[in-house]
Amino acid sequence: MRYLHTMVRIKDIDESLHFYCDLLGLKEVRRKDNEKGRFTLIFLAAPEDTESSQQVQAPELELTWNWDPEEYDGGRNFGHLAYRVDDIYALCQKLMDNGVTINRPPRDGHMAFVKSPDGISFELLQAGDALSPQEPWASMENTGSW
Repeated sequence: MRYLHTMVRIKDIDESLHFYCDLLGLKEVRRKDNEKGRFTLIFLAAPEDTESSQQVQAPELELTWNWDPEEYDGGRNFGHLAYRVDDIYALCQKLMDNGVTINRPPRDGHMAFVKSPDGISFELLQAGDALSPQEPWASMENTGSW
């Protein structure tokens, strides 16, 4: 398992980049605009982690700016922790066998979401290429939120 990133939602890109980059000293390493989803992702890394970030996209802080205004309350501004895993199906099976709800099953062989006992959302990402879709995951519905 490898720690990848933590995602937080932001209301103002310039104000946020001033805080995270100008004041804290993080560096912007890449940015992605998603017109269909109407959001921008900005990935930051600590100065000592920029080389690692460029090579393996970890460890990073992901800032998510939704183009349509939204008020974030009750912790909605905090998104999730992300980890790359060797076998997403095996890990999800282990979690499920131990009573953990798979909120977003790995239908695509690439991504799943689960929650900690405290309600913290975890994104699990398959290392390398996505695994071939297989049951029970391929037909499993989402449960709750993530």
